[in-house]
Amino acid sequence: MRLAACQAAPGAPAPYERRQPAETTLYQVIQEHVETFFAQVEQETGTGLPKFVKDEFEAFLECGMLAHGFLRLRCGDCAEEKLVAFSCKRRGFCPACGGRRMAETAAHLVEHVMPQVPVRQWVLSFPIPLRHLFATQPHLLSPVLQVIHRALSTFVIKQAGLTRAQAQTGAVTLIQRFGSAANLNIHLHCLVLDGVYRLTDGVPVFQPIPVPTTEQLQALLTRIITKGSGRPDRIAGVFVDYLLSRYRKAIVAINIVPQ
Repeated sequence: MRLAACQAAPGAPAPYERRQPAETTLYQVIQEHVETFFAQVEQETGTGLPKFVKDEFEAFLECGMLAHGFLRLRCGDCAEEKLVAFSCKRRGFCPACGGRRMAETAAHLVEHVMPQVPVRQWVLSFPIPLRHLFATQPHLLSPVLQVIHRALSTFVIKQAGLTRAQAQTGAVTLIQRFGSAANLNIHLHCLVLDGVYRLTDGVPVFQPIPVPTTEQLQALLTRIITKGSGRPDRIAGVFVDYLLSRYRKAIVAINIVPQ
């Protein structure tokens, strides 16, 4: 196996350097205080943290540590060896694994999924009671996404002055489960093509749409809420119907103009 540790030519990738998680502030703080934190939560709640939360902390403390497993790699040219520690591959707060997954996902979307056309990001958040519901029953997000995607695609196609029979658009949604303060805040990042494709002489041609106005965004938001609360069987029954009707104004859609 050829390693990047060989003398690199000018312009070649930098040699591999093993990361040292134990030297970071985050690792040191968690290592020192995690058991105290577990005990305090258990004392205050009587039950403690869920097992999956504890597993996240424990996996983070083992991530990148040679004592918990590694690969030994040897360069076939220069015979230099490197030890590569196993990673936790978790989706919580591990900066190494989270950053790697984020970069890989972005590269995959750019290189293999999204066409080279303008894309608009739509961010939709939910009132706190619905965040708790979706956190404990994540499968309920699927019907919600169906309503949202249908409304967004219909809006984009109408903005182009066409119908669903004449044109199509596309979207990718990333579900984020926390806010900037690491609090529970399930919200949706929808990457929607800022236009439509229609067939012209058998060839798909992209047609951009104008920037939506504030009034159009408000009307679209109302349509999403109305469709969601009008089909409680597809979302979460009477409970969600009640929450949507009570917290209508708490659901927010933020429009960001594509760069």
